[in-house]
Amino acid sequence: MARRAPIIAGAVFIVLAILGVLVLVLPKMGEVSDTKEQLTVAKRDAVQLRAELSRLEDAKAAAPEAEAEILELETQIPPTVDQPGMIRLLSDAAAHSATQFFSLAPGAPTADESGEFSVISASLTVNGDYFSLDEFLYRLEHLPRAVKVMNVTLGTAAAGAIGDLSMQLTVELYTTDPDAGPSSDPAPGESFASVTDTGA
Repeated sequence: MARRAPIIAGAVFIVLAILGVLVLVLPKMGEVSDTKEQLTVAKRDAVQLRAELSRLEDAKAAAPEAEAEILELETQIPPTVDQPGMIRLLSDAAAHSATQFFSLAPGAPTADESGEFSVISASLTVNGDYFSLDEFLYRLEHLPRAVKVMNVTLGTAAAGAIGDLSMQLTVELYTTDPDAGPSSDPAPGESFASVTDTGA
């Protein structure tokens, strides 16, 4: 029995060592493996977050320019019809061109086929000499609000009319209000007034 005692003690030690490895070391090795995997994922996420941060910083730096472009676009194509502003712009263009007669008859807004904006068609008559009519077209092209000239007819003014030449234009202006709804000016159902100016 005395001879077997060291063998039994050795076997017990080996069993305890194996149990210690199973109970203490293997779980820790698993935790280390999991931690390494989490570290790899965290590093990958950190690279993605740095790239996203860089994109956001670029967007922040470009924000003032984008806001200026949005503001310019809202000026060119306002969110409402703004008939008084439209009439004022066209009348001012005629007045600053030294035209001798200006007449404007805006139509009611109609929805574009895309349904994203409305079109306001207007008929204009401008009388004056060649240079004043040329200046009027130039000013029309450089208005802050977008104006598209659909057609132009130029001829001599009728007998008794003011000015040497007469120019008739059909133009289109736009609004981002697809229905030209209640916030528009004028509201739906209100009539659009015509404007005539004989100032020289």
